[in-house]
Amino acid sequence: MAELTLKSPCEGLLPVTCGALTLKEATPGPLTTIAPFKGQEAALSKALKKAHGMAFPGPNESTEGKAGARAIWFGRDMALLTGAAPAEGLSEHAALTDQSAGWAVVTLEGVGGEEVLARLCPVDFRLAEFPVGATSRAELKHMMASVTRLEEASFQIMVFRSLAQTLVHDLKTAMEALAARG
Repeated sequence: MAELTLKSPCEGLLPVTCGALTLKEATPGPLTTIAPFKGQEAALSKALKKAHGMAFPGPNESTEGKAGARAIWFGRDMALLTGAAPAEGLSEHAALTDQSAGWAVVTLEGVGGEEVLARLCPVDFRLAEFPVGATSRAELKHMMASVTRLEEASFQIMVFRSLAQTLVHDLKTAMEALAARG
């Protein structure tokens, strides 16, 4: 009988460094979508704050909680809880779905990250328009992605796991083009 071994989505592809930028695979821990039941938005936000130290994020926002947990806006009436398993009480207010094995998660770090992303994504990633904690669900070249600014010079980028190789290729190509400019 064949033995199956779980590999990370970007295994053998990362890290990559070009100029001042580094692209590396992130390990955010558990990933769980949270979709509030009708009329439960306020109760869910309160329960999320009590259990994980953060409120349910508004559109294009992420919120930081206890012990590395983060809630990322993931579309209309949906957030992605990262870095922590959802507390038991949350299921009273929302549908919870484990997404842990379904996503490739990378971090783009260094000066020039905005310029790399601008080559691939129709979003204004300048710090003044996309501050720390901002997030967007947008097309990145030809893939739907979630992009969150973690720090001034650090972005978390997520795509479906099956697109990991394409994501790394496209980001690496944009990083190389930026580094070649000088």
